[in-house]
Amino acid sequence: MAHRKPHLPTKTCAACARPFAWRKKWARDWDAVRYCSDRCRGAGASKNGVSGGSDASR
Repeated sequence: MAHRKPHLPTKTCAACARPFAWRKKWARDWDAVRYCSDRCRGAGASKNGVSGGSDASR
């Protein structure tokens, strides 16, 4: 049986600019995925000037 991992779609992370591959948990919203991890999502949001929500209420 052939290993299928090399055939997965990839994207470049908006925060760290590293490539990352499709994951099953992203199947529903792959088009909306921009970051490779929660850490990059937090760094990308703060780098772009978007607040995380808790700071906006203060």
